[in-house]
Amino acid sequence: MITVAHQPTAEDEVVPLCQELIRIDTSNPGDHSGPGERAAAEYVAEKLAEVGLEGRIFESHPGRASLVARIEGEDPGRDALLLHGHLDVVPARQEDWTRDPFGGEIADGCVWGRGAVDMKDMDAMILAVVRQRMREGRRPPRDVVLAFLADEEAGGTWGAQWLVDRHPELFEGCTEAVGEVGGFSLSVPGDRRMYLIETAEKGIGWMNLTAKGTAGHGSMVHPDNAVTAVAAAVARLGAHEFPVQLTKSVRAFLERACMAYGVEFDPERPEECLAEIGPLARMIGATLRHTLNPTRLDAGYKTNVIPQSATAQVDGRFLPGYETDFFATVDELLGPDVERDFVHHGQAVETDYEGALVAAMEAALTSEDPGALPVPYCLSGGTDAKSFAQLGMRCFGFAPLRLPPELDFSGMFHGIDERVPVDGLRFGVRVLDRFIDRS
Repeated sequence: MITVAHQPTAEDEVVPLCQELIRIDTSNPGDHSGPGERAAAEYVAEKLAEVGLEGRIFESHPGRASLVARIEGEDPGRDALLLHGHLDVVPARQEDWTRDPFGGEIADGCVWGRGAVDMKDMDAMILAVVRQRMREGRRPPRDVVLAFLADEEAGGTWGAQWLVDRHPELFEGCTEAVGEVGGFSLSVPGDRRMYLIETAEKGIGWMNLTAKGTAGHGSMVHPDNAVTAVAAAVARLGAHEFPVQLTKSVRAFLERACMAYGVEFDPERPEECLAEIGPLARMIGATLRHTLNPTRLDAGYKTNVIPQSATAQVDGRFLPGYETDFFATVDELLGPDVERDFVHHGQAVETDYEGALVAAMEAALTSEDPGALPVPYCLSGGTDAKSFAQLGMRCFGFAPLRLPPELDFSGMFHGIDERVPVDGLRFGVRVLDRFIDRS
C-alpha cells in the first residue's frame, strides 16, 4: 500500500510562518542602524523557491532588502494585481513587554511579537496562500505580483519608493494594489462584524523647523532668541485645531457605522457618533481633520549660552484633496521667523469604493463570515500605497482578520505586547485565497 504524504495547507502553515518571521529581527530605527531586512527577504525567497516560485531580491542599501516575484495568471492579458507587505518593524524594548517581542510565542490564543499585526501577519498569510496554490497548481485569474518590502516604517524611501523609482518595470501591468491595515473586523450589535477596507490614507508631512538668532551669553538681553522663536512656533502648531472636513471615505464609513450601531449620523456633528465605535474611535477621529503634532525639540549645548539656531520636528498628517490648504495653514502658524523643510513627504491617496476588486473583497469576506459588513475607511497613518499610487495603481488595505471583540486592534500597531489571534490568521488565509480566486 502506497501512503501519500499530507501536503500542508495554508491554514497549517500560516501560524508557524508568522512565528518564524517575527523571530527575524527587522527593527527599523530609520537611520540604517538596525539589522536590516535582508535575512527576512532571504527567508521569503527560500519559502517561495520550495514551491517553484523565483523571487528576486533587491538591496537598496547594505542589509536593506526587498523581494519581488510574479505569478503568471490564467489570463496574462489582463491587468495585474499587486499584493504587498513590508518586512521591517518598529523597534521594541524587551523589558517593556510581557513576552519576548522577537520570540513569536503562542499564548492566550495569539501569536505575540513585534510585527504580529504590523505586518508580518499579512506577510505570512500571503506566503501561506501562495505556497498552497503553487503546490496545487492553482493559478490566479490574472498575473499577481508579490512584493515583500523594506523600510515602510520609515516612509519607504529604501523599499517601495526605491523600487518604484529604480525598477518600475517590476510592476508592469499592475493597476490595483492590496496591502495592509484593512480587512480587519469590528464587532457591532446583532452578532455582526464590520470589516474595514482601506480606500484612503492621509498624507504625511514630517517637518523640520528651524529658527536662527544671535548667539551670546545667557545673562544678556536677546530679542532674537532662536529657542524662543521655535518654541513659540511649536506651541502655535500644537495648539491649533483644524476644522472637520469629511472626505468621501470617512463619510461613507461613518454613515455605515451609524447604521450598524443604530445611531443617527449628523454630518454637521460627525464626532458625536465616534463614542459608539469603541477603541477605533481614536483612529477614525484622526481622519476627520488634519493633524499637527510636535515630536522633537533640539537647541543649545550649555545653560548659559544662547544658541544661534534651534530646531524642532513636527508630524503633520493631511486629508486627501486638501494638501495645499494644510500647508498654507502651517506656514501661517509658523510665522516669518521659522523655516520648514521636509524630513519626509508622502502624498495622501484615495480611491472609490467600487468595482470588481471591491466586490471580490466583499464576497470573500461574506463567504467566510455571513455576518460580515464590509465598509470603506480612511487610515490616519500611511503605508507603501503612497509609492505604488505614483504608478497609477488603485490602492486598498485588505489584510483580512476576524478579531475577538475585546481585542484593541488599533492599539496593537507600534504598541507594547503586540499580538494577533491564531484563529484570525487562519480565517485570513481562507479569505485571501477566495479573494485571489475572484480577483
